[in-house]
Amino acid sequence: MPDPAPTLRSLARTLGLSRTTVSDALRGSPRVDPTTVLRVREAAREAGYQRNPLAAALMSELRRSRGGMFRGVLAAVDIDEPDRPIHAARYHRELVLGASARAAELGFKVEKFMVGRGGVSVHRLDSILQSRGIHGVILLPAWDDPDLSRLDWSLYAGVYTDYIIERPALHSVCSDHYRSMIAALQRLMALGYRRPGLIQQKHHDERIQYRWEAAFRIFQENHPDLGIVSPLIFDTLTRDVFMRWFKRAKPDVVLGHNTDVIDWMEACGAKVPATHGFACLNVLMKTRPAAGLDLQPRTLGARSAELVIAQLQRNERGIPEWPVTTTIPARWVDGPTLRKPSKSATA
Repeated sequence: MPDPAPTLRSLARTLGLSRTTVSDALRGSPRVDPTTVLRVREAAREAGYQRNPLAAALMSELRRSRGGMFRGVLAAVDIDEPDRPIHAARYHRELVLGASARAAELGFKVEKFMVGRGGVSVHRLDSILQSRGIHGVILLPAWDDPDLSRLDWSLYAGVYTDYIIERPALHSVCSDHYRSMIAALQRLMALGYRRPGLIQQKHHDERIQYRWEAAFRIFQENHPDLGIVSPLIFDTLTRDVFMRWFKRAKPDVVLGHNTDVIDWMEACGAKVPATHGFACLNVLMKTRPAAGLDLQPRTLGARSAELVIAQLQRNERGIPEWPVTTTIPARWVDGPTLRKPSKSATA
């Protein structure tokens, strides 16, 4: 007969330690001497023991609540970055709301933690998560290259809510910018626009690996009935920079994030929506009513929570060998900055 699966009790007996000490060592409790932690983890690896963090958390919660309902905790980790655009805070709030709602349906709670200048260090966050028995981590989007490699990822299941994270390389959930741009351009063509123009902040373009711009250029190249309008890729958008481009390129509809450009278009003689149109690439950023794309951050947050919880349920922790990206297309939102479709187009 095969040997029985190792348990906490059998590990404790082999090591000459109490069951509580072994349990605390395996979950990284700071109460246990680091030398003992290494000794226990090495013995567990050799014995083939796998700790189930959900079972451990359940027992801990039951002890605290004396039989109350289990409620696991996921950490939503944000990074305090001085250069991040102001609008990002709204997007992050929506992500956390979506993650919290879906996590609650699955019996979990989401708590937000801030890392960096206005929060704790990554090392301190690691201690907090370990001491509280939190093993699921949802990383919110970073404006610059994020580095959470100092977390002990052998203890955590994680998902990044943007395209690329390399330190460490985790699974990610993000908006499908490429597909969404194609869908937006198809919509604009159906409305009769023939010279779409794209304005895009350079760093934003780079951090999503040029997906907005790539989709825009490819769509133009493959639709010969459209006029070719070179995108305006800028470091800092000003009225003068925009107006020079608008007068030179002569787009009949502009796609961008900043709704302030509607006033600048009209200063050039355009009438929105009578003669020209504007489509916002993220309607969370609009400062006035506008048509455009809802990137569905609540849906992205919900899917992130599902993926982290699924990893925990499968007892999968650590940096994945093959990180997988899940993308969700944006939803189109009608608005007063585009002409209404003709009756023949909607028939």
